[in-house]
Amino acid sequence: MPSDVASEIEQLREEIRHHDRKYYVEAAPEISDLEYDRLLERLKKLEAAHPDLVTPDSPTQRVGDQPVAELAQIQHRLPMLSIDNTYSVDDLRQFGARVAKLLPGEAIEWVVELKIDGVAVSLLYEDGRLSYGATRGNGVVGDNITHNIRTVLGVPLRLSGKRVPPALEARGEVYMTNADLVRLNEEQNRKGEKPFANSRNVAAGTVRMLDPRICAQRRLRLFCHGVGFAEGLRAKTHMEFLDEIRGYGLPATPMVECFDSFDAAVTHCEELIERLHELDFEIDGLVLKVNRFDQRERLGSTSKSPRWLIAYKFEKYEGSTTVNDIRVQVGKTGAITPVADLAPIELAGTVVSRASLHNADEVERKDVRIGDVVVVEKAGKIIPHVVRVEKHLREKPLRKFRFPTRCPECGTAVVKDEEGVYIRCPNPACPAQVKERIRYFASRNAMDIEGLGDKLVDQLVNDGLVTSYGDLYRLSLDQLADLERMGKKSSENLLAGIKASRERGLARLLNALAIRHVGARVATVLAEHFGSMEALVEAGEEELSEVNEIGPIIAASVHQFLHSKPGRSTIEELAELGIKMTAPKAKAKAAATGPLAGKTLVVTGTLEKYGREQIEELIAQLGGRATSSVSKNTDYVVAGEKAGSKLDKAQKLGVKVLSEKEFDKLVGR
Repeated sequence: MPSDVASEIEQLREEIRHHDRKYYVEAAPEISDLEYDRLLERLKKLEAAHPDLVTPDSPTQRVGDQPVAELAQIQHRLPMLSIDNTYSVDDLRQFGARVAKLLPGEAIEWVVELKIDGVAVSLLYEDGRLSYGATRGNGVVGDNITHNIRTVLGVPLRLSGKRVPPALEARGEVYMTNADLVRLNEEQNRKGEKPFANSRNVAAGTVRMLDPRICAQRRLRLFCHGVGFAEGLRAKTHMEFLDEIRGYGLPATPMVECFDSFDAAVTHCEELIERLHELDFEIDGLVLKVNRFDQRERLGSTSKSPRWLIAYKFEKYEGSTTVNDIRVQVGKTGAITPVADLAPIELAGTVVSRASLHNADEVERKDVRIGDVVVVEKAGKIIPHVVRVEKHLREKPLRKFRFPTRCPECGTAVVKDEEGVYIRCPNPACPAQVKERIRYFASRNAMDIEGLGDKLVDQLVNDGLVTSYGDLYRLSLDQLADLERMGKKSSENLLAGIKASRERGLARLLNALAIRHVGARVATVLAEHFGSMEALVEAGEEELSEVNEIGPIIAASVHQFLHSKPGRSTIEELAELGIKMTAPKAKAKAAATGPLAGKTLVVTGTLEKYGREQIEELIAQLGGRATSSVSKNTDYVVAGEKAGSKLDKAQKLGVKVLSEKEFDKLVGR
């Protein structure tokens, strides 16, 4: 047998594994589906001609030829415990307080990740090769579903890298995307078979089937989110673990964030729930986990569940209805949002007749058309959104929705955000934008102006009485009394509400100004850090980005608003009208002690001895502060291998750069 054939086979396998990783793990495909299929087809032909070269971990072995006789049982090396859960934010905070009490005086980092609504599975890799896959079962014993796991998209049959652990049990969820469920139900309809109700039922039933060919056809996928039995794992924290398994080619759960306080993690949960419409897969909650593995070990478990994590769940209600129309509305920042007008449907005790479609890309991705039957979901207090289109119920061709090229309110040509999904009206004087900005300015979480309802805002703007925030504070009793349905008493009450709003303070004002990326939490953080609008305006973009919880994107947006002509004009106008623009600054923490006391450090590149979270925790323990961006206020940059733009910026600014050994010497380790 020619050695060049064996060489080509191995080269093809490595190339296919590389593209699997780019597609399923990194979400950055380098070739088209057609090019990928050609590689796979070439490998199949070579292996068919040389069957002695076929190996169990070859990409061609994903689909088994024969069904198994029955599902065998597998005992988990470590039990797969259940997770405590709650539907209440108050209960969530009590859990955080209990953990803090069990780890007195310790800094605790909290990870927030999506709770995928799929089937819990365990995958064991031995010497880098997939040994078996099993369901959770009763937590001690599960079903052997290896024949089906091998067909799941993104599951590597052999781990990548030269330093894979001798044993690694990755735990996660097998799931199906909504897009694949739509395709499956269209196929079911063509066959005259019953459609599936939801993606979780499909996944749960499919992984336990005896014939792996059915599983392969249904395009199930996997996200890994935890570790069971392991030997040789290098990660010391959950965030490091996710990075490590990505390096092995395993698809890690997406959109994971880490926070240095439980309050910040809870706030992020509320923000994340509002982004459910972005996902093409179902979740039934969020999971909060202690990041450090050593702290998890000390917290331990009860007989049923670990003490170091909790699921924050929310009630989800869904139903099917018809799209009667799709229209667009203009928001306070000019974003043009498509909205589906629905045949009324009752969800969670309320009648739903509208659902936001959020942006043009989402309409395109879900292919929502007037006349479609859609599945609508309401989760908690979040506005209803369209989950998927029931395309198998389309009885005739429907016209695709065309997004307007001009603002429906003022006729200005619309523009799309650079590297974004939103299409906007760029005219700040657009009447629709003015109305939405005034409504938001007066809302409860902003300036809380009692009596300023939607219809009254429409009248004030339509009559030319209000074109800016400042105009609200110039309104007179005579002007208001002349408006429809506004008598003397109502007018006096509104003026009293407007007067009271002058004293709301800096945090409320910052939230009210409709600055992109600034909500109530960010506004509070900025107000407590700077204490006054004057100090905030004087802060540079780099100084803003160094504030905990802010970061470069929010900093750029805040800085741009404060220094733009409309932003400066708005602030000056409100200051002249006596609007309070100060806030109590957050109490300063006790002075830090240690070799890095008072020092700001940035870590960049790959270090030999430390993981990123590990060294940043050490910096904090030694009195320093680790930040993500380099500025003139940075004292040291610790640079490892493949340090990029942060190192370049440090050298440009003259910031002292330390190697890993120099850092150890500095701190006396």
